[in-house]
Amino acid sequence: MQAPHSAIPALKQRVSDVMRRSARWSVLELAFWALALASWFLFPNQHLILTEIVGFAILALSIDLMLGYAGIVSLGQAAMYGVGAYASGLFSIHVTGEPLSGLVVGALSGAVVAFLTSFLLLRGGDLTRLMVTLGVAAVFAEIANQANWLTGGADGLQGISIDPLFGIFDFDIYGHTGYAYSLAVLFVLFLLARLIVSSPFGYSLKAIRDNPLRASAVGVPVNARLVAVYTLAGAYAGIAGALFAQTQQFISLDALSFQKSADGLMILVIGGTGYLYGGIIGALVYELIQDGLSSLTPQYWQFWLGMLLVAFVLIGRDRPRQIVLSLSARLATIRGNLFRGRTSTRRAP
Repeated sequence: MQAPHSAIPALKQRVSDVMRRSARWSVLELAFWALALASWFLFPNQHLILTEIVGFAILALSIDLMLGYAGIVSLGQAAMYGVGAYASGLFSIHVTGEPLSGLVVGALSGAVVAFLTSFLLLRGGDLTRLMVTLGVAAVFAEIANQANWLTGGADGLQGISIDPLFGIFDFDIYGHTGYAYSLAVLFVLFLLARLIVSSPFGYSLKAIRDNPLRASAVGVPVNARLVAVYTLAGAYAGIAGALFAQTQQFISLDALSFQKSADGLMILVIGGTGYLYGGIIGALVYELIQDGLSSLTPQYWQFWLGMLLVAFVLIGRDRPRQIVLSLSARLATIRGNLFRGRTSTRRAP
């Protein structure tokens, strides 16, 4: 049943208000990014591992855009990640070591691979997509392995040299510049993703995720949206790979391995899908657990990591998201009460 014409302006205003409220920054979000910035000063001896966490967070953000918002399941995100890493590394060796242009090369490479393979995703359901994306990643891994003259093969790509950032800040062995650079890239990518998921395009992705047939029935171009978000996720993964190549200055075949895709999915399982912060929180928790377990039990840390993941899923994988939403709601209530209190005080004679 269609709404009366007189109700359409009110309905548009209501939708606009909902979208505007969802785009507002909460106190918890501001505190989160303030803590992220403060970590550069608070943990100067941990910048190398923090840089690794940021790289995982960008990869998980890439997977969250297509899985958490569009419902595209994939086991092949390592293909875009690895291609972005190799393209950025080769660009720095043969063209220029300027880091920002290397990031652009990584993003474009990941986006091109994702766009060309995205049409395979339109055929079949979730199981088909899992197998297709896994096969695409395996193909690229084998190409990199055989193209020894270009990628270094099993020995890895060596000789990557990165110029100082903005011609001033050198990439040092302690990771100070690398962490600040990676954190800034993560923040910019997060802002862009936040704008996208809060836009009509983002809401159409959620509609496709919840019910593709109903979304198609109301006029959403389902296939075009899936191709677009998969290409965007490929660009994010390419940037993550380029960051890895620039900060580590070495690339191995692990960048294209199934383990890389599995790590991204595990991070999302820990942090939760469909709210952007899941990838960042999950990357932090995953890296801390991995680092702690490998220190305690170097031989069996993967066993205990698997046990923890099973227990985590059984307890409830949406628990972190619920905690974040609950804290955010409470802080919003406190802020609202304070604001009303100040307003009533000013009005009092």
